[in-house]
Amino acid sequence: MDQPDIRIVLVEPSHPGNIGAVARAMKNMGLERLVLVNPRQFPHSEAIARASGADDVLANARVVATVEEAVAGCGLILATTSRTRDQYFRVADVRDAAQRVLHESRRGPAAVLFGSERAGLSNEQLEAAHLLIRIPASESYPSLNLAMAVQIVTYELFLARGVPIDPAPSAGPLADPAEMGRLYEHLAQVLEEIDFRDRTQGGTHLMGRLRRLFQRAALDRNEVNILRGILTAVQSRRRRAGSFPDRP
Repeated sequence: MDQPDIRIVLVEPSHPGNIGAVARAMKNMGLERLVLVNPRQFPHSEAIARASGADDVLANARVVATVEEAVAGCGLILATTSRTRDQYFRVADVRDAAQRVLHESRRGPAAVLFGSERAGLSNEQLEAAHLLIRIPASESYPSLNLAMAVQIVTYELFLARGVPIDPAPSAGPLADPAEMGRLYEHLAQVLEEIDFRDRTQGGTHLMGRLRRLFQRAALDRNEVNILRGILTAVQSRRRRAGSFPDRP
């Protein structure tokens, strides 16, 4: 099988043994791109011991300081969660999500985020994600060990590699986080210029809601360019209108 361009991203893992077990799970399922965001202990002898032969995955693991660095250049970004979210995230079944991320990885890098053992992923760390993965489990005890969660997701990714995928309509690669960030900055600037403000009591939720809207849409680069072109046209029109004094 060809090596899919999928990053497994562990955000602030606290136990080095789990990092080693994740490396083993990845190698079992034919994946090798491991990224660690601010790990508490790495490198570590326990990670090597738990890797059980997946030393190459550990040796090639990339350590970064932020989620933004971990997903830089990626198109589709998925994140795992065991909690119910109230921020309008779209949730995908793990099997369906695996097929989608595998498909997108053939057009450009993709990533799956896993949170820390104790706290999972914060809403801020989920900002770049297009959708969430929830792994079904018993209601009485739904919490999975980090390495177990990675094993389940990578297993589904492995299975998906043997499933024929219907050709998708012609489309460009998904916009990466940097491109989406520039869109959000541009949008915020235009909203300020036209005095379109958050009317909620706290006055801080508008851009968050708009980010979730566009992340759910999973925009490609051409679509981002179209939206930014519209925003630029709005700015240009306002500047031309503002160059003339009001007539009596």
